[in-house]
Amino acid sequence: MTTAAAVRTDERIQRDVLDELAWDAQVQPNEIGVSVHDGVVTLTGQVDAYALTWAARRCAQRVRGVRAVADEIEVRLPGEPGRTDAEIAIAASRALEWDSFVPAERLDVTVSDGWVLLRGEVEFGWQRRTAEWELRRLRGVRGVTNLVDVRPVIQPDAERRRRDLQRALGRGLGTERVTVELDGDTVVLAGVVRSWWERDEAERTAWSGEGVRAVRNRLLVGG
Repeated sequence: MTTAAAVRTDERIQRDVLDELAWDAQVQPNEIGVSVHDGVVTLTGQVDAYALTWAARRCAQRVRGVRAVADEIEVRLPGEPGRTDAEIAIAASRALEWDSFVPAERLDVTVSDGWVLLRGEVEFGWQRRTAEWELRRLRGVRGVTNLVDVRPVIQPDAERRRRDLQRALGRGLGTERVTVELDGDTVVLAGVVRSWWERDEAERTAWSGEGVRAVRNRLLVGG
C-alpha cells in the first residue's frame, strides 16, 4: 500500500508545515522551528502560552504526509510580571464553572509556577477532556496535568459498549478499517485512517462512550 508519506519528501513536508504555521493566525511562525525525518515532524522553539503549542501541533498534523509530530516546544512566560499562581487558580475555577458541561463542583485545581494540576471525579471521559481544554487555553498557564478520574454511575455491559462504539465510528467515519477493543475501562483503537482529522475524530468518539476512563489511540494515518 502506498501512503501519503511515501510519495512526499521530507523537504516538501517541512515547507508545507512552515507555510501552515504562517497561515494560521493563532501561531507566530518565527518562534517555531520545524524539522522532518521520514515523515515525522519535530517542532522546537519557545512560545509564551501553552495553547500555542497545541495550535502548532494541529498545524503540523493538518499537512499531508505527516506520520507523527514530536512537540519539543518550550513554554516560557514573558519576563514582565504576569498572572500569579493565585490569579491563574481563580481564572481556572471560573472557566470550569462557566462551562455547563463540566461538573466544576467535583473538580479541584491547584497551580504551581504556572502549571495546573487538575483532580476530581467525573461521570464521562469527555468531561475530563473538556475540563483540560478549558484550562490549557488560559493566559499564564504553562501546562496541565490531568488526574481527573472517570467514575460512571452505572457500569454498562462491556460487549454492548464495544458494539456501540464500533457502530458510532462507522457512522462518523464511514470506514470499517477502525477496530475497537476494550481493556477493562480503556478503549483501544486500532487500524488505519485517511487523515489526522479522522484519527482525532475516532478518539473523540471513543471518549464519548459510556464508562470510558482512558483511550489508547493506535490508529495509523495512511492512504
